Amino acid sequence: MNVMDRVAVITGAGQGIGAGIARVLGAAGAKVVVNDLVEDRVQDSVDGLHGAGIDATGIASDVGTADGAAALIAGAMDAHDRVDILVNNAGIARDGWLAKMSEENWDEVLRVNTKSQFLTCRAAAPHMMEQEHGRIVNISSRAWLGGPGQANYAASKGAVISLTRTLALEMARYQITANCIAPALVDTPLFQGLDDEVKERLVKTIPLRRVGTPDDIGNAVLYLASDEASYVTGQVLYVCGGRSLGAS
Repeated sequence: MNVMDRVAVITGAGQGIGAGIARVLGAAGAKVVVNDLVEDRVQDSVDGLHGAGIDATGIASDVGTADGAAALIAGAMDAHDRVDILVNNAGIARDGWLAKMSEENWDEVLRVNTKSQFLTCRAAAPHMMEQEHGRIVNISSRAWLGGPGQANYAASKGAVISLTRTLALEMARYQITANCIAPALVDTPLFQGLDDEVKERLVKTIPLRRVGTPDDIGNAVLYLASDEASYVTGQVLYVCGGRSLGAS
């Protein structure tokens, strides 16, 4: 799966899934631009990638704002003169039952999970259009199918899928593809912070009976970002151990 010397911008790559995506793409030969809101996490991620012999640059910014998204893409262009791959991974959760959900928690989840993807895509699109090449991979979630206590999160991830399908139609004439990955439970610091009883119960909801790894998601991104996926666009790839097949 060829991404050799492609410039890959990954949001939310300071830890967890995003760091795994950066590692997989970098190991395959991509030049990685790591983004996160927290500067220390960006530096730690870049240091780890450098230690693995990966060409990595770090840019800390809030991609949920127009200025932050523009700064990220401008920084990638300054460093490499092109953007070939954009992976929108930044996201948060603020779970709660609808009747008790604050407007602030609704707005913040939609801003970080959905608006950020619109903003980074808008900033990167002109460069990809000029190149007549690009790969956009947006991270959605199996949760877009719905889940109790996740009205804001599910709505934000469903909107990502609709955004991606529209981008695929608009960008196809420029040989730019846009696809989604929908993970479920992944072994990240958030998952590790759960009680053992909760983790055990959640694993039982996965048909494959294991939690995914950041590399599982990274390998899926690698395919969709590669030259070999040039005829795949507007699709949703579930990387969830079968949890999308009706499991709660």
